Amino acid sequence: MNGAPLSLRETLAWGALGALAFVGFWTLITTSGLVPRQFLPSPLDLVQRFFHLLTSPFAGATLPEHLASSFRRYAFGVLLAAAIGIPLGLLMGWFRLLDDIVTPIFDGLRFIAPIAWVPFAALWFGTGIGGPVMIIFAGAFPPCLINAYRGARFVEPRLIEAARMLGTGNLRMILEILLPAAVPSIVAGLRVSAGLGWQSLVGAELIVAAAGVGFMMVQAQGSVQTTTVMAGMLAIGLVGMLIDILLRQGEAWMRRRRGLDS
Repeated sequence: MNGAPLSLRETLAWGALGALAFVGFWTLITTSGLVPRQFLPSPLDLVQRFFHLLTSPFAGATLPEHLASSFRRYAFGVLLAAAIGIPLGLLMGWFRLLDDIVTPIFDGLRFIAPIAWVPFAALWFGTGIGGPVMIIFAGAFPPCLINAYRGARFVEPRLIEAARMLGTGNLRMILEILLPAAVPSIVAGLRVSAGLGWQSLVGAELIVAAAGVGFMMVQAQGSVQTTTVMAGMLAIGLVGMLIDILLRQGEAWMRRRRGLDS
């Protein structure tokens, strides 16, 4: 990039300026009458509807209750992806035979978009929690496995050689050598998984759910309540941004702890 890096205050100032310009342009369009407010509400209408949904039920629940239902499915899916993907990635990085067996199957499945699993999820689980969890898992699983695998494959060879000279077994090698060395890569993969899982959740709830913020948006779309749909989108964006900030802070803390940042 050209020029000196911006300070935190300058970054915030330019970000705020960009946001104000966007909101101003949006307000200009809605007040000019070019687009009916039924299809594009003003920023003020959106904010008012958002705060109204915080306390008033829509589609059977308030917005926080819909978000809580969504987050419960999300947590199950992402935790399941991490619980399976990370150990499997480490094992594939250490055992060449397992790598040869799993990689062709994994490569064939990981390019299938999570939303493509919706018909199977609907057939197998209906509108219960299993369907959305399956779709979230499909989105969050590949980064967990890939990053754990890469972290295990790029361990310093001298560490492995030293452990072998001491007669370290496979289990201890994975737990005491590969896992600690792969932690930065695993944490980076979890951040990617969290984002993909949240996006997959919303897509799943648009089709396979009886509660949640995606379900709320579908019900609002059916009755042409654009403001409610956009309020759901705003909630999704805010929660997703909060998840990413928390994981980014965790990744930065992990890198500092391991001396990877200067």
